[in-house]
Amino acid sequence: MNAPAALRTYGRTKGRPLSARKQALVDTRLPQLAVPAEGALDPAALVPGKDGYVLEIGFGGGEHLAAQAQARPGLGFIGAEPFLNGVASALGHVEDAGLSNVRLHHGDARDLLARLAPASLDTVYLLFPDPWPKTRHAKRRFVQPETLDALARALKPGGLLRIATDVKAYADHVMIALNGRADFRWAAQTADDWRNPPAGHVTTRYERKRLGDCAPVFLDFRRV
Repeated sequence: MNAPAALRTYGRTKGRPLSARKQALVDTRLPQLAVPAEGALDPAALVPGKDGYVLEIGFGGGEHLAAQAQARPGLGFIGAEPFLNGVASALGHVEDAGLSNVRLHHGDARDLLARLAPASLDTVYLLFPDPWPKTRHAKRRFVQPETLDALARALKPGGLLRIATDVKAYADHVMIALNGRADFRWAAQTADDWRNPPAGHVTTRYERKRLGDCAPVFLDFRRV
């Protein structure tokens, strides 16, 4: 039996050199908070005793992840991010807020999803992912049939998948990809449901930059 092909992660994985504090957090705190690199994963074993579990895919600098974890201490949070500088920034937020309900995966979220126990997540956030706007790069977008299969497997029935973007082509891509599926249902009832930030949303520095070509949209889907 052939081994599965190695994942190819697009985009940067490291930027400018880390500050002394951030490097120290990567060296000391990341090993304590890191998701195991191999083997099956049960969120309830990673963060025991919680009422539910949340995954944020591509958490950037970790502002949203840390704020959500601080606001909802009864939930366990897992964040996946391949960019080391983002992981270091998230560690700073976790440390400053004294959070104990966050675990981090420095790597590709697809690897994490493949190892998660079925129906183990209550919520998945995919907020402002790289839109890869050129047609020839569309296959690099995170929302693809195989990743949606993995998300459907990991989410509990009724679980929430929230995708936010400020790029119209990506919003169209998401709607086409998900509306044709029987395992997800678009939760919006009115236009305000996707035009306005949801209750409890935390606006990050990236979102405030408005780098896209449209106002942010928030597309909520429920696992059927």
